Amino acid sequence: MSDQKIELQVIAALKTVKDPDLHKDIVSLGFVKNMKIDNGHVKFDVELTTPACPVKEQLRQECEGKVKAIEGVSRVEVNMTAEVRAAHHNQPVLTGVKNIIAVASGKGGVGKSTVSTNLAVALSQTGARVGLMDADIYGPSIPQMLGIPITPPKGSGNNKFFPHEKSGLKVVSAAFLTKEGQPLMLRGPMLGGIIQQFLQNVEWGELDYLVIDLPPGTGDVQLTLTQRAPISGAVVVTTPQKVALIDAEKGVRMFQNVKVPLLGIVENMSYFHCPDNDKKYYLFKHGGGQRLADQFKVPFLGEIPIVPEICEGGDDGRPVTLDHPDSSSAQAYRALAGRVAAQLSIVQARENAEQPETTFELAWKE
Repeated sequence: MSDQKIELQVIAALKTVKDPDLHKDIVSLGFVKNMKIDNGHVKFDVELTTPACPVKEQLRQECEGKVKAIEGVSRVEVNMTAEVRAAHHNQPVLTGVKNIIAVASGKGGVGKSTVSTNLAVALSQTGARVGLMDADIYGPSIPQMLGIPITPPKGSGNNKFFPHEKSGLKVVSAAFLTKEGQPLMLRGPMLGGIIQQFLQNVEWGELDYLVIDLPPGTGDVQLTLTQRAPISGAVVVTTPQKVALIDAEKGVRMFQNVKVPLLGIVENMSYFHCPDNDKKYYLFKHGGGQRLADQFKVPFLGEIPIVPEICEGGDDGRPVTLDHPDSSSAQAYRALAGRVAAQLSIVQARENAEQPETTFELAWKE
């Protein structure tokens, strides 16, 4: 069989391979690139929308298996690549940032900053270019969690400055605007000024993802960011207890009111994973995050355990995703990163197709 005929059959076979999140075949989505066929040796790239794709290996195996089954094919090479797609917006800020992820909570104490930090690190570990904005003006904790000294940022001229860099991330925080241990005592209008600086005066460069750690609640900072920054989607962090869920619900409704897509709900401090017997113990009730997601018909992005390594890592400036990469908690954060990235791709596909508001379910279950 000629190489030309083989190519036609390869394309036909790949049209039966569907992205489980976008619900279209990979040929129609434009994922198949750089195909070369030489005496039955088939080689091509599959370019996904994110390096954090949770079904990357599944797609590779399906492509390889279906192409190998074609008569005349002697060898198959599938190269999985990724090019993060940019969300469409017309705002004149953060023009080099493809996607902005807001991480929020209705109340303090649910581990939102820990989730933000490890989510950003997990996305970076896939090869994505990631920034982290600590927008919790009164209680900035990201520098501590990443082990970044409290020093002023370096200026770049034109009243702009460079973010700090650590662990593969570009980081800005209100903590860098004052001396270590000194509080920022600001009224509402001044909060907006700091946020505006972070949006307009930071030399972020080109980023695939900018994770914004919002302060708890639904106040000035949240409204300023949602009005002035082109936020691609929001993640709401809660713990299982009813008292936390009541406040998390307010956070969900805030994003609905300002028309920011909800990427999903994360249940933090969900369970204790005992290393002695490999069992899960649900210390603060169970299933609250899932119920909240079901109530608002948004994805449940998963459970993050409560283990000493996460707390110690935050205190010592060593995120668990870096310090204990093989632990169950690091695996949970990597799974979260994949699901967040997948939901961003779904939101973009919906917006590009100009479809009406629809409920999308994750293509996998726990």
